[in-house]
Amino acid sequence: MSLPDPHSRKNAVALAAVCLAALMFGLEISSVPVVLPILEKTLHGSFRDMQWIMNAYTIACTTVLMAAGTLADRYGRKRMLVISLIVFGLTSILCGLARSVPVLVAGRFLQGLGGGAMLICLIAILSHQFRAGRERATAFATWGIVFGFGLGFGPILGAAIVAVSSWQWVFLVHGVLAVLAIVMTSSGVEESRDPDARKLDIGGILTLSLAVFSSTYFITQGPDIGFGSAAALGALALALVSFVAFLVVERLHPHPMFDFTVFRIRPFSGAIFGAMGMNFSFWPFMIYLPIYFQSALGYDVVTAGCSLLAYTLPTLVFPPLAERFALRYEPRAVIALGMFAIGLGFLGMRYAISVAHPSWSTILPGALLAGMGLGFTNTPVTNTTTGAVPSTRAGMASGIDMSARLITLAINIALMGFILVNGIRSYLRGALPGALDEASLRAAAEKIASGDLVSVRSTVPAWSTLDASGAVAHAALVHGFGTVMLYGGIGVWVLAAASFLTFGGRASTSTEWGRSDLRDAMKR
Repeated sequence: MSLPDPHSRKNAVALAAVCLAALMFGLEISSVPVVLPILEKTLHGSFRDMQWIMNAYTIACTTVLMAAGTLADRYGRKRMLVISLIVFGLTSILCGLARSVPVLVAGRFLQGLGGGAMLICLIAILSHQFRAGRERATAFATWGIVFGFGLGFGPILGAAIVAVSSWQWVFLVHGVLAVLAIVMTSSGVEESRDPDARKLDIGGILTLSLAVFSSTYFITQGPDIGFGSAAALGALALALVSFVAFLVVERLHPHPMFDFTVFRIRPFSGAIFGAMGMNFSFWPFMIYLPIYFQSALGYDVVTAGCSLLAYTLPTLVFPPLAERFALRYEPRAVIALGMFAIGLGFLGMRYAISVAHPSWSTILPGALLAGMGLGFTNTPVTNTTTGAVPSTRAGMASGIDMSARLITLAINIALMGFILVNGIRSYLRGALPGALDEASLRAAAEKIASGDLVSVRSTVPAWSTLDASGAVAHAALVHGFGTVMLYGGIGVWVLAAASFLTFGGRASTSTEWGRSDLRDAMKR
């Protein structure tokens, strides 16, 4: 009778720990948008408050991403993962116990620090602990499936939690899961370090984070404080100065977290446009789509969560097919095609909401097409960014890829909110000419954008007379969403063209990368 292999059993526990952490990260991104309309009413927050609840997490992930990788290499990946799990669990509890928007935003920022550090440790642990070809392939495939499950099923799981309990448990559940993940990490994950770990690029981290935060602040708060105000112009100036300082710091630093020489590799730069394209429209729009389902179509939170599955599930199904296409037709074509499909899906959804009787079924084709496009883009982008550079710089390339995604996501959460509010305000100005001053128009537009079509009457005293039936508010919300969908569709098409042109022709790809390297990268 043969005894179980202790090493295999330990690796199984380690894989379970890594997958559970990935599931938590994925759920935290995709489950929270479903409960934003509930948070807006329960915590008496504004539309901009809801944007900050999402963006605080995203900006924090961007801030900690590269620093966590360096610290994990130096002090131990297992140790860093345990610390990040503790931070993520405790701050998730803080978010669940929050009774005001400022506390929740602060909790989300701290939670994002833990989540970003946790994410960067997972890949390093998998790479170290699973080295044999077949075992390694299985481990990464399992991790990818579980991570995708969290992203894909997050909306319905979040809605289900709210249905059987309360919105607080959308956050509190991670406190319980974090304890389980810590126990499994402690018993299964092997400690590993990089003996040649470089020093922390503090200057680069601070300047980049400040640039992203200031840009987001300018876009999000500009309409309220005035884009021409001293505060708004100061934020814009700070963003520009910080970004220039980041470029200078990275060029002068002996071991920069962003080595800009990799952008000379055309496949790498083309893939980065793909990373930006995915997060230009698809993921930031998921923050706002539940508002449309619940307020424009009148769905409850569970039905809205189920409806979002059409948007997210294709992202799980199509990556394997995308890998086969990338091997046959080259990544530049598949990445551009995927982004083109995302844009076409957005324009399809825009048409669907303008029909006489819109419903989930009319939006379904566009939502499915956008999800398919993301599924086609994601894996080739990741494989290309890491495979286009020498293996010694794969970690740095992965960090640039992830940073490009998170920065684009943070900025476009703010931009889509700005476009939604102004699309609604433009409609109201035309539908109710001269009836409201600019301050009242903006207040009404923000209430409608948040999906609160009822309390707009208390916000704008004259509204009950102007729109007794609520038809104008409903039509304005639909018009605003149409504007956002148009922006998302055209924007991702522009990035698709930029990606395709940056890759260059077949000769360029073959010369700078090599066809055999491409196949090796796609198999990793």
